[in-house]
Amino acid sequence: MAKVTFKTDECKGCGLCVQACPQKIVSLGGHKINAKGFRPAGLTDTEACIGCAFCAIMCPDVVITVEK
Repeated sequence: MAKVTFKTDECKGCGLCVQACPQKIVSLGGHKINAKGFRPAGLTDTEACIGCAFCAIMCPDVVITVEK
C-alpha cells in the first residue's frame, strides 16, 4: 500500500490530480476550505491507492507526495 500525503494548505484545488487518478479515489475537499480559500484535494479511499503517482506528476504546485 502506498502512502499519499497532500499539503492541503498549499493546494489550489485545480482538480488535475482528480482527473489523473486511474482508481478515481482523489477528490476535492467538499466542505473543507484551506487557508487560501480553496477546496483542497485528498484521498477518499487510502486502501485502494496503487501508488502510481499520476496525481503527484500532474500537480502543478507539487503538493502531493507518494511513497511506496
